[in-house]
Amino acid sequence: MWDIGVSTWVWASPLTDDVLAGLAPRIREWGFDVIELPVEHPGDWDPHRAAELLAALDLKASVCLAMAPGRDLVESDTVAETQDYLRHVVDVAAIVGSGVAAGPAYSATGRTWRIGNRSQVYAQLRENLAPVVEHAASKGVRIAVEPLNRYETSLLNTVGQALEALDGLPEEGCGLALDTYHMNIEESSPVAAIRAAGERIAHVQVCANDRGTPGADHQDWPALLRALADAGYRGPLCIESFTPDNATIATAASIWRPLASSPDALATGGLTFLRDAVAPFSG
Repeated sequence: MWDIGVSTWVWASPLTDDVLAGLAPRIREWGFDVIELPVEHPGDWDPHRAAELLAALDLKASVCLAMAPGRDLVESDTVAETQDYLRHVVDVAAIVGSGVAAGPAYSATGRTWRIGNRSQVYAQLRENLAPVVEHAASKGVRIAVEPLNRYETSLLNTVGQALEALDGLPEEGCGLALDTYHMNIEESSPVAAIRAAGERIAHVQVCANDRGTPGADHQDWPALLRALADAGYRGPLCIESFTPDNATIATAASIWRPLASSPDALATGGLTFLRDAVAPFSG
């Protein structure tokens, strides 16, 4: 039913050509189908070189974006620069064969403010995201917009808010990225949220409720997977967690302690769990 992937953020930030060359063969050897490639800064890694490496390993790619400080599409004077960055991520996704460019494509992670007229801000988001969505559609890529928890943004925390904000943007270029970590915090019923998102789901990231190994937690995985199956989602399930070794990303994601005995253990333990968990939905 679903390919299983893992983000290179589990081990390293930023991703570089040398890091990818070391990680990708191991990730494939463990049995992953997909490797998730973050684009923190244009030029950190060469997408053409990555495409050749992954093709040789028979490893698929998904691509995620990173909304660093200053990358904002609403109430900001950096909209044009942010649009340029997002278009670049789309181009990278097209080169490596990813059908999505996933992440919080609306505001810098960690930027929170009291929003007065939310409908007006959402209209601004649609207006400023629309050219990026048009570019994505022309490349065969979908911008997968990810709601984040309340401590990382005040703009889009829930599926319901995201659906409202994106209403009217064409589905062929724009969908939702669901992350089980954020959903566990913000959704009164993650299962109901998945069902509400339905065909708009473009990408799914998974981890334990504490950002650790999927399955070593209190998430109702059978119910989550059943809802994804019923929604018709056929994309990958990508494990996303973060290395504590990079101070910037660890602070942004509030990683204050080891989440597993090692990054390798988090990845391989999650893969083993997910393979067993998705088995009832195969065939």
